[in-house]
Amino acid sequence: MNRLLYLASAILITVAVGCGRKPEAKAELEKAAETLARTETESAPQAQPSTPASPLPDAPAETSTEPKVVPAQEMRQALAAYKDGKLEDAVTRLQKLRAIRTLTPQQRMTVQDSVAAVMNEIYELAAKGNVKAIQAVRQYEEMQTKPR
Repeated sequence: MNRLLYLASAILITVAVGCGRKPEAKAELEKAAETLARTETESAPQAQPSTPASPLPDAPAETSTEPKVVPAQEMRQALAAYKDGKLEDAVTRLQKLRAIRTLTPQQRMTVQDSVAAVMNEIYELAAKGNVKAIQAVRQYEEMQTKPR
């Protein structure tokens, strides 16, 4: 009897969660680009400290030869790639954004929401047999499992 109750509860929860509005990937990317651009312009006038306030012990030292990733610019490029159907490029850029350690909590949540929306849509396309989506899923899963 308990198993049946647990199963019924699990199904009810799944249906309740599944009935919620699914975010559209394009709208989430546009919202993220706007948020990143806004927070970037708000923080630009402030002087940047020469040393990080709380460096992470496992963070690799930045070298001057590595190009610095600007979150707002990277999000705009991810949005453009997504709109152009370049799903692998969009996934790569979104993963780069997720790896940036200096994002504010608001920026990080916005990036996470956009990644979730994009990946939901890509998984749906892949399930329908879209070759570009299947390649993007492979790349995403590789990037997720690759040691850092």
